[in-house]
Amino acid sequence: MTFLTERAAEELIAASAFAPAVPGFVGIAVDLLLDPACAPTGRRSLRHGFLDARSPRVMVVSGPPSPGLEVALRRMQDDLAASQRVVEQHGLTVLPHATDTVHPEGPAHALGTATAGIRVGLEAGLEGGGILGLQQRWALAHTLAPVLAAAFANAPLRHGRPTGWRSVRQALRRDLPVLPTSEGRIGVDPRTAWTAYVMEAPTVTGRTLRERLRAGNRITEADLQRHLTALRPPVAARGHLELDVADRQAGQNWRVPATVATVLLDDPPAAAEAYAATAHLVGERGLWERAARDGLTDPVLAAAARACFLAAYGALARHGADRALRDAVADFADTYVYRNRCPADDVLDRAAARP
Repeated sequence: MTFLTERAAEELIAASAFAPAVPGFVGIAVDLLLDPACAPTGRRSLRHGFLDARSPRVMVVSGPPSPGLEVALRRMQDDLAASQRVVEQHGLTVLPHATDTVHPEGPAHALGTATAGIRVGLEAGLEGGGILGLQQRWALAHTLAPVLAAAFANAPLRHGRPTGWRSVRQALRRDLPVLPTSEGRIGVDPRTAWTAYVMEAPTVTGRTLRERLRAGNRITEADLQRHLTALRPPVAARGHLELDVADRQAGQNWRVPATVATVLLDDPPAAAEAYAATAHLVGERGLWERAARDGLTDPVLAAAARACFLAAYGALARHGADRALRDAVADFADTYVYRNRCPADDVLDRAAARP
């Protein structure tokens, strides 16, 4: 059995971070937060993807990489319907929000095992510069992330009571910088940034991977892969780009964050508009904390969200997207974004109205 040195671990992380490719393929994963916490174990094949239990509280519907947004959405719609039947067969209920028991200062692993989100997988982009280049897409994904987190915040309660946060789920990330290891510089190399993040992230032991390697711990490549799989940053390099920035949404609104994130990165004019609207956020202090606590009542996040949703809708209109999908994005923007609200505000309003 071969054990890794610090240098070897860094080289493996950097080598597997990105598989450069032209944007176009889209993957979607939707978490199901269950009540009671009795998820059936094992993986089940669905029509397109699969259903897997991450913990007793959370099941995940993972769609396959699909040629375009509308195919990805249609496949996920099929698989969610099939998953709902499985859930009902086991006498469980899927909750319409992202968490109900997690403390805002809870352990990092709660993000994956006791909260529910919507993840979007997109191609890494091309080597070199330009709006579809890997470096630009990495930076844009990070500056977009807290904006979309604020817009789709939907986890304000713990045990049915307001916590003071719009998203307890995102509160677990409140200390994150907008762009990791950048020191305010947009031009940071994505592989370097991702490698540094992985090496400095705590492992299951509570110590970072770098600390364990320097202490002489025997770390194998399989150990490294388990560490990578367990990490839940807002933007991850998994060969492709993975965005985990949206809380679970009620009903069919899971389509909206998947759509907005995809078009703002994959449509060149929309990506340019989103970059113009969010690049300055790298210098904003405490932005993840503000996104989690204040949602779109924060004026800086609200202004960026309005510009981004307008760019996303414009991209859908240019490409002749399905009318129902365009209407879903427009309705979400009218209901929440243009009113400086997020879905968590509806939950808080209902909680305040209870006797």
